[in-house]
Amino acid sequence: MDLTTDVILALTGLLLLLSVIKDRKKTAAALRVAYKGFIRLLPSILAIILVVGLLIGFIPPRWIAQVIGGNSGVLGVAIASFLGAVLFIPAIIAFPLAKSMLDMGAGVMATAAFITTLTMVGFVFLPLEIKESGKKFAIARNALSFIAAIAIAVVIGVIIK
Repeated sequence: MDLTTDVILALTGLLLLLSVIKDRKKTAAALRVAYKGFIRLLPSILAIILVVGLLIGFIPPRWIAQVIGGNSGVLGVAIASFLGAVLFIPAIIAFPLAKSMLDMGAGVMATAAFITTLTMVGFVFLPLEIKESGKKFAIARNALSFIAAIAIAVVIGVIIK
């Protein structure tokens, strides 16, 4: 483990100990709630492992690096943005997936574009959004979200480079 993980675990343990000292019953109740939450999230956690494993197993790192790598330029960012906008992947799965993409050679800007469009743009839900919010609003929101996501990706790409 790294230093950050060690510090977080130590701080968590210390705060848990202080909580037990202050009120055992409330701490036990909080731990029960946390356990139930963990059990509820377990299928999502397993899905993360499955999706990331499939990505690593079936998509060659060379392809990721070539298509959306740091040297892929505007086309790589456009491809990543489009994929993010049309795919339906929960954010809890998308972030570990993005880390795996970076490890496989994806560019920072393209990965940021993928994540931001994935979480901000929802082409999959556009018909439902049109039905609930109106066509003009839904299209405007998605278009502005797409533009904002690209801007965020460019800023992140410039800052992290």
